[in-house]
Amino acid sequence: MRLEAHLRARRAEGRRLLVPYVTGGLGAAWCDVVRAVADAGADAVEVGIPFSDPVMDGRTIQEASQRALELGATPLGIVDALARLDPGIPLVVMTYYNPVLRAGHVRFASRLAQAGVDGAIVPDLPLDELDGWADAADAAGLETVLLAAPTTPEDRLRAICERARGFVYGVALLGVTGERDRLAAEATEMGRRCKAVTDRPVLLGVGISTPAQAVEAAGAADGVIVGSALVRRLLDGGGPDDAASFVAELRDALDRA
Repeated sequence: MRLEAHLRARRAEGRRLLVPYVTGGLGAAWCDVVRAVADAGADAVEVGIPFSDPVMDGRTIQEASQRALELGATPLGIVDALARLDPGIPLVVMTYYNPVLRAGHVRFASRLAQAGVDGAIVPDLPLDELDGWADAADAAGLETVLLAAPTTPEDRLRAICERARGFVYGVALLGVTGERDRLAAEATEMGRRCKAVTDRPVLLGVGISTPAQAVEAAGAADGVIVGSALVRRLLDGGGPDDAASFVAELRDALDRA
């Protein structure tokens, strides 16, 4: 299943796109959580590979990553589990560059593709240093999602949107991931700027925590990524049913908007 083609098709139906984030390895039921949010109306699922120094992530996902690592999660173990999932929608892996480099570009891209993963986000690998990874990913049929920040200048934003595959990840605020009481002022402007320079699907993420915020953000882009608010429920003892309930609330709000 091709990530970008799938998202484009759903967008063409008038659907506002929803991609929940789940930390891989967070408890024995994490694969069931992925299936549950897929069934609850997600258009794709982003699965985070736990890392000891997740520089883009705030307290919630740092805690989830640490807990998953303590439970024995490993990058290739997460990938092997994804190979058995088959949730019926695209899977996108989010990983920092260190595990990619350690495994090797070609080996890691091939393992992801063989596991049925459709896309990858490597947030600490900038556009200027993509070549080795992006070439290996392209050859494996894996779509590399790129991030654009509120501080990204216009010429670089165009280059990011042109090189991105799958979708463009518009970072909705200056800061790390985490729940927020209100949508950051930069979010709608980020969506507008990305949409002005690309027809590729644009999803806003970071700090989007509630159905109302999801609706506001999606109105400026094509959809949203929701991570910390979902992961917090899992850290607090919630399971697949709790995750599905929250994603269903997001889906309902987006569909009614």
